[in-house]
Amino acid sequence: MADVARLAGVSSQTVSRVSNGHPGVVEGTRQQVLAAMKQLGYRPNSAARALKSGEFRTIGVILFTLSTTGNVRTLEAIANSAAEQGYAITLLPVAAPTQDQVRGAFTRLGELAVDAIIVIMEVHLLDAATFTLPPNVSVVVMDSDAGDRYSVVDTDQAGGARDAVRHLLDLGHETVWHVTGPQDSFSAQRRTDAWRAALEEAGRPVPPPLPGDWTAMSGYRAGLRLAREPECTAVFAANDQMALGVLRALHEHGRAVPDEVSVIGFDDIPDSNSFTPPLTTIHQDFAEVGRRCVEGVLRQLRTDTMERGTTLVPTWMVRRESTAPPPARR
Repeated sequence: MADVARLAGVSSQTVSRVSNGHPGVVEGTRQQVLAAMKQLGYRPNSAARALKSGEFRTIGVILFTLSTTGNVRTLEAIANSAAEQGYAITLLPVAAPTQDQVRGAFTRLGELAVDAIIVIMEVHLLDAATFTLPPNVSVVVMDSDAGDRYSVVDTDQAGGARDAVRHLLDLGHETVWHVTGPQDSFSAQRRTDAWRAALEEAGRPVPPPLPGDWTAMSGYRAGLRLAREPECTAVFAANDQMALGVLRALHEHGRAVPDEVSVIGFDDIPDSNSFTPPLTTIHQDFAEVGRRCVEGVLRQLRTDTMERGTTLVPTWMVRRESTAPPPARR
């Protein structure tokens, strides 16, 4: 740093400000310092910087699977938001959703030197009725029911599901059939509970839900059963991939969408506009969820306080060609 300062004709403190991205440096001076760094091959030592400041500028992320669209897009949003704040992320997948596995992941991330941790739960822990994390850690939990003990960020799963059901009922459908997500998923549980509650509040019959596992194939299997239900005129699939499978099954059995059966999904994945027909769906703002997760852990770091409560990110409906009034209303 002293060599860079001599070559650039500035103080070592100015070199430190430039290497740390401090905004209070005149642009001409900053370029002068950067040129000296390049000429001398100088690179800031992150380990030394961490020893001095006590900050590693790294956020750990624990998650159970990278196989779902929601987790991948949320992780991407967290990485982008962290980078905007000058932080990197360290990803640690967990093999099984157990209390011991989560505690082991926290220990491992401690060894890897992270400042805070984001846990993408998605599924219920298999071996603990009450989810607990190690104390004295800045942490935000995503997609969980632990808002009374930790800071939780989640999409408004229930609000989106209610909007999907009400949209179909407003079109004139007598009731709405439902293809669920996995039983161990927080998101799937909330969407199913909200689907049932919306039908009951409207005084409509509640058909038996059909199980799915987020995949298009599970939606296809459910769609084969729905295609044989003559009273089925509207389907709410708990995600867009399963909705795609439902569309295929209905098409193979000659049930036209939306002329005979309306189908709505959840997520608004980038390809949903290219389904046949283009899919009406509930949009999840994954970028906003990731941003709020990062903001939450950094706020805890800067204020040295443990936060509790749940922050819900709103959803909205994207109306396309897969939903319409039932045949009787045409």
